[in-house]
Amino acid sequence: MRRSNLPAELNRFVGRAAEQAALTALLETSRLVTVVGVGGVGKTRLALRAAAGAQKRYGDDVRLADLAPLRDPDLVAYALVEALGLTDHTLRAPREVLVEHLAERRLLLVVDGFEHLVESCAPLVRDLLAHAPGLTVLAVGRRALRVAGERVFTLAPMGEADAVTLLAERAAEAGAPMTASAPAPTAPAPSFASASAPSFPAPSARPLPAASEPPLLPGPWEAVRELCLRLDGIPLALELAAGRLPLLSVEQMLCRLDDRFRLLTDGGRGTLPRHQTLRTAIGWSHELCTAEERLLWARLSVFAGPFDLEAVEYVCGGPELPPEHILDLLGGLLAQSLLAREDGPAGPAYRLLDTVAAYGAEWLAALGDTERMRRRHRDWYMGLATWCELEWFSPRQGEVAARTEAALPNLRAALDLCLELPEDAHLAQHLAGTLWFAWVGCGRLSEGRHWLERALALESGHEEARLKALWVLGYVAVLQGDGTAAVAALHECGERARSSGNALAEAYATHRMGCLALLSDDVPRAEELIGRALDAYRELGELNSNVLMGQVELAMTRAFQGDLEGAVAICREVREICEERGERWTRAYALYVLGFSAWTRGAYEEARELLDECVSINHAFRDLVGLVLAVELLALVTVSEGDAAEAAVLQGATVPVWDTVGIRLFGSATFGGPRALCEQRAGEALGPEAYSVAFREGEGLSLDAAVERALAGRRDPAVVGPTGPAAPRPFRTARSASVPGTRKPAGSPTGKGGEAAG
Repeated sequence: MRRSNLPAELNRFVGRAAEQAALTALLETSRLVTVVGVGGVGKTRLALRAAAGAQKRYGDDVRLADLAPLRDPDLVAYALVEALGLTDHTLRAPREVLVEHLAERRLLLVVDGFEHLVESCAPLVRDLLAHAPGLTVLAVGRRALRVAGERVFTLAPMGEADAVTLLAERAAEAGAPMTASAPAPTAPAPSFASASAPSFPAPSARPLPAASEPPLLPGPWEAVRELCLRLDGIPLALELAAGRLPLLSVEQMLCRLDDRFRLLTDGGRGTLPRHQTLRTAIGWSHELCTAEERLLWARLSVFAGPFDLEAVEYVCGGPELPPEHILDLLGGLLAQSLLAREDGPAGPAYRLLDTVAAYGAEWLAALGDTERMRRRHRDWYMGLATWCELEWFSPRQGEVAARTEAALPNLRAALDLCLELPEDAHLAQHLAGTLWFAWVGCGRLSEGRHWLERALALESGHEEARLKALWVLGYVAVLQGDGTAAVAALHECGERARSSGNALAEAYATHRMGCLALLSDDVPRAEELIGRALDAYRELGELNSNVLMGQVELAMTRAFQGDLEGAVAICREVREICEERGERWTRAYALYVLGFSAWTRGAYEEARELLDECVSINHAFRDLVGLVLAVELLALVTVSEGDAAEAAVLQGATVPVWDTVGIRLFGSATFGGPRALCEQRAGEALGPEAYSVAFREGEGLSLDAAVERALAGRRDPAVVGPTGPAAPRPFRTARSASVPGTRKPAGSPTGKGGEAAG
């Protein structure tokens, strides 16, 4: 199973054989290697190439963390957690989560674009290396981390042969006419060191191909060589030049470059520093753009990470840039290698290269338009968050999860801006609260709490925004097992809601207090509070995923008190509504209760089918709480079917998941019932030693492997142990009186639900 998130190469990697070999050798002997060099010299491309080549050494456990889009140094550890594919619901700091995860793993971590965050990145890398002996870090930036044991690999520009080949290949890809061919040298091609301009490094100065296979060039050999010389062999500068060769000849490009260099050197024959060479090449590309392309380039610099066409049309469009022109202008920037396209689960997206974005940001500042554009960027992503919240309760739920993940760097930038400006504190609270589905439903509780607490530390003067952030913070804290913080946030929300007459926010606070009571084993109290909240939702016309989750939680209180019939009736209604609306996240929890009911009736095949779907949905949404509860119940179904060994494996597999969720089974005897019963039955069937062996096997499974094992289904009866199916028994037998709140909730007056309310 591949555990690498390295991006696929979009075009052929050219040259750099000596550098790649040297970097690979360093990675074999050093645990921290930092590739440094000027912007545009190809640091990231070379590092990713070397990392891809090292995948077998690390069992394919190679991960990329791109820090370039981050602005908040406090988010560096969260970004590494995200890069490693971890989901943590506990109160632990992300640094602690990283240390624990990496402690006994062999892994190569590529940390790219850290230079603006070096003060927080360096100590984190140092700590991880100290506590994780199997970790190797390949850092990429314009400066060293200055951490003990660091080996710095300085990447110089390309040698002559590689530079010419790169220019020729990229020009051909851009559609430039390719007619001339290189001469067939009888000796190694001369290095640029013999020229009056800055020399290229010797390692890459290898002979050009023999005359029998002369490479095609976009112009006369000497002119092409001179162009590469003038651009100092910097790959980004060469690619920008290649993007213009369909329109200009090599000789025309040289004339234009001569004019720019003459201005920068006052007409003298002095040479430019390499960083100035790249800046000159970018500036020259800027001049060759149309006025509309230049303006779009500047405005695109406000994006952090990838962006889609709709976002560009809103943020960058206006009288000077009509939205209907945007697509063609993006195509122009893409053709000139100023923009990169990437395809992901959320669809096609674009990204400005970091050096190009920095140049655009300077032009935007010179235009005096930076703050206005940042606000437009913020407004778009606030609108996107609101749309996603509403569409979470729809058949587009999977699309919402994918779009939210893709937009996360830009959502963070929007939150940062809201927190920067005192007058926008209410927007910070509103946005952090609106994203509850991303924090709770998509496995980002820890980061959600980070933003919610920062937003609530500000006094906004907007009660509705504060109330929403409060109940969402309470919800997050409940799921993290932090009852103290949950009670504080929910109590404040309830009191302020009653004072201001906000009945909906009060209902949400009551609902989440009921959820806390449920996880704390105060089941009668949970039943009363959740029932009261559901009545309020109905009176207010509120219908969304939160309301349906309240229905499922009420069903859990009934089931845990022995009223399985009542619990099943509620969850069947919820499943119907979810099927009508295309809602999957809450549906998974309803399936959990229905699976529990099927197990108690001895309908093991039905229970497994229900729980398999539950596991699949929760895994897709990264909802570890629902996932681990379902796997625990699947283990009980498995032992009831007679396969004690496989049940023990599944029980072991839940241990590392619970470690990332928080207190095991929330410290709840009620939720711990399936686990305790499964452990007892499997232990009796296998004996202590065999149970322990199977349990340890499960503990060693990765999350993906554990899910795959859980979904594999019942094993062939021939390999199942001698224990036959055991009769189920409920965990609680007391039956409670019926309470209001079990009817199907009324739809909202608009027919679109009320997810954005509260």
